[in-house]
Amino acid sequence: MINFTLKHFRYFDALARIGHFGRAAEACSISQPALSVQIKELETMLGSPLVERNARQIRLTTLGEEFLVRARRVLNEVEEMSELARKPDGPLRGKLRMGIIPTVAPYLLPEIIRNLSVALPELELRPRESITESLLADLMNTQLDFVIAALPVSEPSLREFALFDEEFVLIRPSDEADQPVPEPERLQEMKLLLLEEGHCFRDQALSFCDIKKSDPSLLMEGSSLATLVQMVDAGLGLTLIPEMAVPLETKGTTVSISRFENTKPKRTIGMVWRKTNPLEKQLMGLGATIRQLGQAQRDKFAA
Repeated sequence: MINFTLKHFRYFDALARIGHFGRAAEACSISQPALSVQIKELETMLGSPLVERNARQIRLTTLGEEFLVRARRVLNEVEEMSELARKPDGPLRGKLRMGIIPTVAPYLLPEIIRNLSVALPELELRPRESITESLLADLMNTQLDFVIAALPVSEPSLREFALFDEEFVLIRPSDEADQPVPEPERLQEMKLLLLEEGHCFRDQALSFCDIKKSDPSLLMEGSSLATLVQMVDAGLGLTLIPEMAVPLETKGTTVSISRFENTKPKRTIGMVWRKTNPLEKQLMGLGATIRQLGQAQRDKFAA
């Protein structure tokens, strides 16, 4: 009889997701040799390699791909059982794994952590910042309990809970402050700065400006909203940012901040969790709290 353990499954899942022994070991809070030993034990029990090893990254063998599907199925079931062990009618407590997108995290996450540490002192919030696609994949694989992202995500297995809407604002060099706010179609003709591929905020901005994803020839890219605003301050072009980001990202700059007058671009920020999560009632209560915090952050700009 083969004596698989959950530790084997978790370590192999981490290695498959990250694709590198060193980084996977770090994610699992163990040493690289210890992780290698666990994977080698698995391969010995199965009688065949699970991964192809090279200096830069690993690749799963055919057996590895098949084994990963089954291992994740077991981990998902174990996680669901762990969630059932929490009291569904009591306050949230223990570890709660949260995903949050980069265009929300710097402006809302500190307030969430500060408030929840007081309101729910027995809750151990574990946030992770990444792009929407990665967060949703981890949510569906039970690596996260809920995600804060732009809605809709349109995934049938997930519940969406709207938190708040926020407008996008136009950031221009200071010498353009007195100029009229351009219509969306005119932005195509200007030096528009946007986030790099993978960010949902980039796609929303492209849609507002009616620019096709496959034709970004007029665009310049940045890795963060902070980078985009600094590029505008240096006179390299203009950009759109969510209103929540304005107080932090424009502090110390001389950029011009303008709202659109007619067609107002906006997005809906919400929470997403698995429909099978037995803590749905508590997550909705948590969402109501985060909704108030989000509104307060947006009001800072309005003031």
